[in-house]
Amino acid sequence: MSKIQLKDFFKSPLFILLVVAEMSFFALAAALIGQLVYGLAPCQMCIYQRIPFITVIIFGVVGLFAQKAVKPLLGFSALAFLMNTGLAVYHSGIERGWWSETEGCAAHFDFSDPTLMEKIMTAQASNCTEIPWQDPFFGLSMANLNVFLCAALFMLCIYGLYLKPLLPAKS
Repeated sequence: MSKIQLKDFFKSPLFILLVVAEMSFFALAAALIGQLVYGLAPCQMCIYQRIPFITVIIFGVVGLFAQKAVKPLLGFSALAFLMNTGLAVYHSGIERGWWSETEGCAAHFDFSDPTLMEKIMTAQASNCTEIPWQDPFFGLSMANLNVFLCAALFMLCIYGLYLKPLLPAKS
């Protein structure tokens, strides 16, 4: 059995999975900081767009301990980012007035248990047509930026699926 070199790790599906999990963590942290520190109230679709990021973070942790499952986890991560890209495109279209919002966009969550996750879920939701923050240079909303981020992470996951596994399969 040969030694695994560091350069091999940087070209492995596990490394890609950890990168997308880390990027998911930072995207989720940015959304929570915007919400909890700067008072940017998320709409229902904003909250839905956090779920794939949470899922991929969990996949990254599982991939550390179950390296034989890295490629399937990477495939599921790709699907999560593809779905999130579609949701972000739909959300962007609602914000820009390209199509009308869904009935639940202005809904408020009402949960009574005060755990952290439920505090996030019970935060007063804004309307999906309102843009609480825009990039000052290009006028992009967070939903618009999420389209680009999730599409890039999807492509990175697909790239990772074509890489050689870190640990060779035993024969």
